[in-house]
Amino acid sequence: MRRLMTGSAALLGLWGPCHAQSSITLYGLLDTAVEHINHVGPSGAGLTRMPSNAGAIPSRLGFRGQEDLGAGVKARFVLEMGIAPDSGGLNQGGRGFGRQSWVSLDGPWGELGLGRQYTMLFWSMQNADVIGPGLHSIASFDSYFPNARADNAISYKATFFGLTLGATYSFGRDAVNAGPSPAGTNCAGESASDKSACREWSLLLKYDAASWGMALAHDVLHGGPGAFAGLGKSSLTDQRTMLNGYAKLDQVKIGGGFMRRDNDGSPLSPRSNLWFAGISYPMGAWKFDTQYYQMDYSAKADKGQYWVFRSTYSFSRRTAAYASFGYMKNKGSANFSASSAQAGGLPATGVNQTGFGVGLRHSF
Repeated sequence: MRRLMTGSAALLGLWGPCHAQSSITLYGLLDTAVEHINHVGPSGAGLTRMPSNAGAIPSRLGFRGQEDLGAGVKARFVLEMGIAPDSGGLNQGGRGFGRQSWVSLDGPWGELGLGRQYTMLFWSMQNADVIGPGLHSIASFDSYFPNARADNAISYKATFFGLTLGATYSFGRDAVNAGPSPAGTNCAGESASDKSACREWSLLLKYDAASWGMALAHDVLHGGPGAFAGLGKSSLTDQRTMLNGYAKLDQVKIGGGFMRRDNDGSPLSPRSNLWFAGISYPMGAWKFDTQYYQMDYSAKADKGQYWVFRSTYSFSRRTAAYASFGYMKNKGSANFSASSAQAGGLPATGVNQTGFGVGLRHSF
């Protein structure tokens, strides 16, 4: 006990001369759902499960804090872990703080951050995508969207008169082997012999007015020895360019966008196009969201068309229940799943699939 008191006194002594104001916040969200999808696998059987990745919003537990350093400058940090509420496990490949782990300086000139962070592709989607990462979402076509993060990253983001500029650069985008899956792609980088291995960089140009906005983002993933998803060499890249926008009409919100992808890791269909458009309408304690997505390939007839509908009832500011429905229409040899909440629900090629789920979430 004496050693503990001595250590505490020493720590307080270190803090004593510093007069800057600081704060630390514990926060979290638990979102658990039960879903059913049909036509799973070659047998076409139905599957009922409690998914581990997402309900309407992925579950998390985090700490964030800031310290006022004066002259309009703040030190900030976030440590955030992804939780699988069905089992109590950790998502993002079992990482302790796999969602975010960074520290930054934030001033009138913008914010400069270091650590595991979202890329600018993720930030470009925040207003245009009315559904977000949930049971039925854009992740059915491209699972990188809710997982657009990079290890070992430097970031810069600043907003001036509604115009946001942003960039990230990673020396090694993903050190976790938990795949092949977006939870870990086995591309640690930071190599003296191959300085391009597993690098990531992204750029963002975004403008937000009072009732509308637009965003343009470009995201590049370099491969490396042993990397998953066909990116086994640093000369191979997976590039995404996203253009999107949104408008607010009274309480109604409309969003949409287009993404071009050039993926060297997919030699049979490296180029693809992804479109989406959605609308969100609140009505008292209720909120109704619907969105349409379409994925097609430039060199193939394969195509996926996806309709998503979701209704949410808010009991309070922190607690809500929801029901979500997704219908996936596959053409050619495409076999996209109607569920983006967890792997393991793909239909046979060319087979359509329907998914339905209900869930409950609480934030604190």
